[in-house]
Amino acid sequence: MRTIARLFGKSPFAPLQTHMNKVANCIEKLSKIFDILMKSEGEKIERLVAELCDLEHEADLTKNDIRNHLPKSIFLPIDRSHFLDILSIQDSIADKAEDIGILLSLRPLELFQNFGSDLIGLYKKNTEVFWDAKRIIAEIDELLESSFGGIEAEKVKSMVEQTAFKEHEADRMHRAFMKQLFTQGEQLCAPAFYLWVRLTEEIGTLSHLSEKLANRIRMVLELK
Repeated sequence: MRTIARLFGKSPFAPLQTHMNKVANCIEKLSKIFDILMKSEGEKIERLVAELCDLEHEADLTKNDIRNHLPKSIFLPIDRSHFLDILSIQDSIADKAEDIGILLSLRPLELFQNFGSDLIGLYKKNTEVFWDAKRIIAEIDELLESSFGGIEAEKVKSMVEQTAFKEHEADRMHRAFMKQLFTQGEQLCAPAFYLWVRLTEEIGTLSHLSEKLANRIRMVLELK
């Protein structure tokens, strides 16, 4: 698309930030689904999941446009492979949001009164890591202006460390919730238990990918 090509002229990182905004739209839509889980509004959940799938498709199209219009002659302040790797990780977060939404639309969550509040808490902690990673992507222009050094680089390194700590907290919550499921899961039928476990695993991947994204930015700093 011409729009993507023009973005490269504005800033080599503007397309990444544009794509990240599309990814953030997916996370925001998924959060709306979690907001109504307790109400068990099946039809509304299915509608929101359909909207989430459309948003993920938009993120995919943007990713493909960036790949197709990444000029071979453009001077990128970071290695081209690192640029594409960052783009791929961002897109994986949108994919994961869609996967979680689809799982939530398969069937009502049994014993939500037992496990629901902990699942929502786990989701919120994982999305905290995502929003931290998004803020790091938003700082890339400032990093470029400072030649990837100085106070701005130290600021971003600190943000990456904070993201890693939150991912560690999310991991601890994940382990505690899994232990709860396996301790009390005998009350669930096999499909319901499987769904709870899959949701827990998929939600945990949001913070893993977000930390991976933050670490890619730090790696770029270390290479400068």
